[in-house]
Amino acid sequence: MVEERAEEGEGMRVECDIKDPSLASLGALRIEWAEKEMPVLRKIRERFEKSRPLEGVRIGACLHVTTETAALVKTLKAAGAQVALCASNPLSTQDDVAAALVELEGIQVFAVKGEDQKRYYSHIRAVLATGPMVTLDDGADLVSTVHQERRDLLESIVGGTEETTTGVIRLRAMAKDGVLRYPIISVNDARTKHLFDNRYGTGQSTIDGIMRATNRLLAGSVFVVSGYGWCGRGVAMRARGMGARVIVTEVDPVRALEATMDGFEVMPMALAAKVGDFFCTLTGDTKVIRKEHFLKMKDGAIVCNSGHFNVELDLEGLGKITRSRREIRPFVEEYRLVNGRRVFVLAEGRLVNLAAAEGHPSAVMDMSFANQALSVEYLVKRGRELEPRVHPVPEEIDRSIASLKLEAMGVRIDKLTKEQRRYLSSWQEGT
Repeated sequence: MVEERAEEGEGMRVECDIKDPSLASLGALRIEWAEKEMPVLRKIRERFEKSRPLEGVRIGACLHVTTETAALVKTLKAAGAQVALCASNPLSTQDDVAAALVELEGIQVFAVKGEDQKRYYSHIRAVLATGPMVTLDDGADLVSTVHQERRDLLESIVGGTEETTTGVIRLRAMAKDGVLRYPIISVNDARTKHLFDNRYGTGQSTIDGIMRATNRLLAGSVFVVSGYGWCGRGVAMRARGMGARVIVTEVDPVRALEATMDGFEVMPMALAAKVGDFFCTLTGDTKVIRKEHFLKMKDGAIVCNSGHFNVELDLEGLGKITRSRREIRPFVEEYRLVNGRRVFVLAEGRLVNLAAAEGHPSAVMDMSFANQALSVEYLVKRGRELEPRVHPVPEEIDRSIASLKLEAMGVRIDKLTKEQRRYLSSWQEGT
């Protein structure tokens, strides 16, 4: 239900739908804790406060409502933007953070952890009702809803950004079909995003979510990672570091070869299902673990997903072979199958790192959201010049974020000499 709350000190009414406004003070402390490890975004905010490059720009954001997202939203507000925020996943909202943004920052937030699909899409529509000029998306639900339900907004939107692999896949499909009407910058494809956020962030936060939900020992177990993209690489690396024997399943021969040469066993899911103790999908595709795989699993197998949508697990198919279900602990649901074995599904098959834990550490989200902030600034300046397709983050933005991060870490690097620059730009010199 959408409410209106007074914005402190300004006498304005802030539309919102959050769980509990009294959680604001707790959320503020957690946001403060996260921001301590986000020096790049802090530097950008300092510049934005002076130059106000987004003055009067309306931004509609569909992102995971976490402490790190709050730091991004505060940065955009400091630049002069009017921001409306909803959740990009029904289970990823941190309710205290949502309360802090509404009560202390005057941001319109429409997000409640555990919301059903109807409420989820009502929140997306509430954000679109603010008439955004720039969209920020994580999974492309906001953009797809604009194109399907609010085409009247398309002329006023100068561009958007996309945070995650799944969303980029959907948006490229829209562009290929000729239906995408405004340019999108793929933040996910920035090197300072996917090489760090996807690998180190997803790796650590996924293991964290599994541990918090189950309190089971990984050492000595068989851990099956489905998908060896950057997120899969990260989870495989961390699971091996915890002492697990890691098996990778893949459909791409190049990635399968890479996983093999990285020292992991590679096999089809039909074989891995028989031996795995833990299963985690990170493919961006649908029905990766299906009914026939669940039936082959050991009694007590633990199954989760860290891809954007819960469709990676065929939960409908699982339901058809289930005799009984019960929640045995928070975020752990027991499915007793027709063959008598039990399979435990974590976090309803949704992003386990955000549903059962807190998502990526703020130090890695610092770079991801620095890309978001600078890409929004770029779109406001140049969006009308860009074709309606998926664009990379400009190289100068990517490199500047890496430089700022190194500076914050106290790391110095070499610079090319004039002779070296000349050599690299010429073709005449050889051995």
